[in-house]
Amino acid sequence: MKKTTIVVILLICIISIQCKDQEGKNRVAESKEVILKNLSPDTLSSKPVVIQRSQLKIEDSSRFPVLSFQGKRIPIQLSDNDGDNNWDEIFLVTDFAPEETKNLQLEWVDEEPEYEVKTSARFGKRDSKDEKVMPATETSLTKDEMPEKQGFQKYQTDGPTWENDKVGFRQYLDGRFSKDIFGKKISDISPEDVGINEEGAVEDNYHVMEDWGRDILAVGNSVGVGGFGLFVNDTVRRLGALVTDTVSNVEKTDFKIQEEGPVKSVLKYNYEDWSAGGNSYDVEELTTIWPGIYGFKNSVSVSGLKGEEKLAVGMVSINNQNPVKEVEINDDWVALLTHDHQTYEREWILGLALILPKGNYTGYTEAPKEGKLTDSYLAKLNIENGKPVEYYVIAGWELSQEERFADSEFFEEYVLKTVNQISSEIEVEVN
Repeated sequence: MKKTTIVVILLICIISIQCKDQEGKNRVAESKEVILKNLSPDTLSSKPVVIQRSQLKIEDSSRFPVLSFQGKRIPIQLSDNDGDNNWDEIFLVTDFAPEETKNLQLEWVDEEPEYEVKTSARFGKRDSKDEKVMPATETSLTKDEMPEKQGFQKYQTDGPTWENDKVGFRQYLDGRFSKDIFGKKISDISPEDVGINEEGAVEDNYHVMEDWGRDILAVGNSVGVGGFGLFVNDTVRRLGALVTDTVSNVEKTDFKIQEEGPVKSVLKYNYEDWSAGGNSYDVEELTTIWPGIYGFKNSVSVSGLKGEEKLAVGMVSINNQNPVKEVEINDDWVALLTHDHQTYEREWILGLALILPKGNYTGYTEAPKEGKLTDSYLAKLNIENGKPVEYYVIAGWELSQEERFADSEFFEEYVLKTVNQISSEIEVEVN
């Protein structure tokens, strides 16, 4: 009986060992190294890099990746692009010497690390004039919810703001859909209560200089810098309305802060049933900012095209008295630049630029003197139905951390370097 028991125990042990052996053979070792190669001859500063989750070997999906270079952790962000509550990619920004290869160590930890915050997306709203403004991450509005009709402004700073360590922007979500600039004098994120008074009500208190900076751009009836419209039968049609209108030309707008983190913030807009030139269009817009760049990336896709429309990307010209400059930079990008005392009351020098895809660009024109969209240079871009087109917006203020923006040649050099950064490819290898 004892012999039988011993034999059974030995058999169990042997089977257990064999199972563990087989399990070890079947298990794929987790990735431990990420190699980044700068394939360009340019020095790159704060270059965005994306590492797809599909490139990684992940043993335990509940753990979090950590990347280090020469023993120092690199701030990263895990992005869920498809909204399934699982991250799809690692996003980071880092510097490269010309043709440099960086070997990053990849570790897996139980708790997601915290990193220094260098981007922000801020949004606050109220539903009535007597309510306090409360933080929010999304909202929907109809064409009838214009401030002129409601009798009050619903949104903190007229709509969402987004910023990094260099510059800030805001979108007039109240039906106008223009894009404005917050000039920043410091790298810290601006205070959360910008645009709100002590009683918690909406208040325009950001046109006064503070330690962090202020709103600097005169927008008027333009779409600001990077806002857009549509050329329909060669006539420009504005997305949205004017501050004096009671009804917008967009039936419904959905807004959401899709992502906010230490190295990237993303804002998403859906404009439904935009009435323009007798037609109806749907538009999706995605705005992305990361550290180190004096600007942001915008992506716009239009559905419902009839075949002859062009996207009109605007750059305000209210206080610009110098000629606009068109520069073909490389095979992929062309830039429109202005540089002048084009802030409020022409008080400070501000350089503005649109970096546009050369394959879509068909030139620019000046907006009409009268109408719903005026005081602008308008870049014309060919677009395809439902296919996103990407462009970049740059703003260089002389009181920013880069004082050399007061010089027009330096500002143009910065735009050229930024385009080189955009065009430069980083090869990603995972071991």
